Amino acid sequence: MLLKTVSSSSAALSLVSLHGGVKDVSPQLSSTNLRVSSGKSVSVRATKDSTTDELSGVGFQPFEEVKKELDLVPTSAHVSLARQKYSDECESAINEQINVEYNLSYVYHAMYAYFDRDNVALKGLAKFFKESSAEEREHAEKLMEYQNKRGGKVKLQFIVAPLSEFEHVDKGDALYGMELALSLEKLVNEKLLNLHNVASKNGDVHLADFIESEFLTEQVEAIKKISEYVAQLRRVGKGHGTWHFNQMLLEQ
Repeated sequence: MLLKTVSSSSAALSLVSLHGGVKDVSPQLSSTNLRVSSGKSVSVRATKDSTTDELSGVGFQPFEEVKKELDLVPTSAHVSLARQKYSDECESAINEQINVEYNLSYVYHAMYAYFDRDNVALKGLAKFFKESSAEEREHAEKLMEYQNKRGGKVKLQFIVAPLSEFEHVDKGDALYGMELALSLEKLVNEKLLNLHNVASKNGDVHLADFIESEFLTEQVEAIKKISEYVAQLRRVGKGHGTWHFNQMLLEQ
């Protein structure tokens, strides 16, 4: 007797006979008639539950894995729903940096008011420090927006009253004011680096990237620009040269 095996991708088939005889190998098989090239009818059998085999190698099961996240969703109206892996230390450091930016804005505003006086009348320097004040306030608001975005709480702190007089006997007010600005920008850069270190220590990649992309590059550029202003003012002196430097800032 000549036997032939017919296979299928979705079922295990039995051995069949070209003469019509079938050797049953499983009680769970169902019969199906097929026509082979010889024109003779053969019978094949497939397991009934072959299509219910479970998939293997599945790496992500969303409805299973989301269960633990559902348990963490706050039910209190006073707790942020957006907060995820945002440490208390990072939240506190952001609030401290907001205070730094507002303090710097306050100092620059005081410098704007000084150089805008009628008996000082350095309008270019007044314009520069007014713009600097607005920029630092914008930085503070950007940090506040980020704090809310991560589910933290903005807590504003006290702002120290700045100086109101910037005259210097040896350097003059323009050079003294610009050297003060350079020192403040370096101080802010140090504070930003400390904030970045806090983010790195807590494994907060998003916060670290935010500080790098939104602040650190701009801070380095500001330090370079103000350093050049200091060098130029040291060259021109306190008199007529300062007036020309003031006009340059006014026209920018």
